[in-house]
Amino acid sequence: MTVVIGFEGSANKIGVGIVRDGEVLSNPRRTYITPLVKARFLPSETARHHRSVILTVLKEALEEAGLKPADVDCVAYTKGPGMGAPLVTVALVARTVAQLWGKPLLGVNHCIGHIEMGRLITQADNPTVLYVSGGNTQVIAYSERRYRIFGETIDIAVGNCLDRFARVIKISNDPSPGYNIEQMAKKGTQYVELPYTVKGMDVSFSGILSYIEEAAGKMLKCNQCTAEDLCFSLQETLFSMLVEITERAMAHCSSQEVLIVGGVGCNLRLQEMMGVMCKERGAKLFATDESFCIDNGAMIAQAGWEMFRSGQTTELSDSWITQRYRTDEVEVTWRD
Repeated sequence: MTVVIGFEGSANKIGVGIVRDGEVLSNPRRTYITPLVKARFLPSETARHHRSVILTVLKEALEEAGLKPADVDCVAYTKGPGMGAPLVTVALVARTVAQLWGKPLLGVNHCIGHIEMGRLITQADNPTVLYVSGGNTQVIAYSERRYRIFGETIDIAVGNCLDRFARVIKISNDPSPGYNIEQMAKKGTQYVELPYTVKGMDVSFSGILSYIEEAAGKMLKCNQCTAEDLCFSLQETLFSMLVEITERAMAHCSSQEVLIVGGVGCNLRLQEMMGVMCKERGAKLFATDESFCIDNGAMIAQAGWEMFRSGQTTELSDSWITQRYRTDEVEVTWRD
């Protein structure tokens, strides 16, 4: 049996997970939450948080799995994409652990980690993947040893759009801005029309954000709508765009499965809207809960497990990180 430990820390989550032949043995993590409502998490402060807790999380992962370093076959870490300083922190620890334990090292694409964890947990066969998070928005399908990007955002990610709007209406960062918007949206009763920007297979969210940032203050001041109405309207608009391009990709690939991954994939309204589309097409929807949708170490371990079993490793001299690392740059050697 092959055991892989994975280190994830590309944004404000720091996690260490252990996977053994498709079984998640442990998956502890910590989240850096900014203290102020309007504050965003900065790379240097996020990296400082990760440095302060990563060894504790590593210890928890080993204890929960009931394993010792000698039981681990490979050390995987997030190579990118992500925020530079947090990525460096995690890579440094992973390199050190690999050398201390005498284990091979493996750099993993963060997006691939989400996909492989989603496939493992849901048992989806060959789905069209909607990857939605704070830093990425992509519609992906597998073809000829690559995860091909059929559509993506041309500016900011959907999660970033939601997070920035949360700051406009002063929503708390705890546990996350997106989650708090989702809860407020459930109380919205009035739909406010917003720009809808789909360009072929791609989407654009920056114009929607600029529009609602400017309109929110005026509309709330004049009692034209409530903050809950704006949260509801923003979600409905953004998610409708995502469903549209996902359905188009499904038609192109003759796919009958959709897998939603990434932090925004936890949103139940997005899952509901995607489920309606899938039902109309006679397709299946696959999604996971926050345990695996949100960034975690086990997803890096699972992708690392697939890569390691197919013969891949990363030399120490090549164990750098990169903030820009596209999903379709990775050769998928573990799938037919």
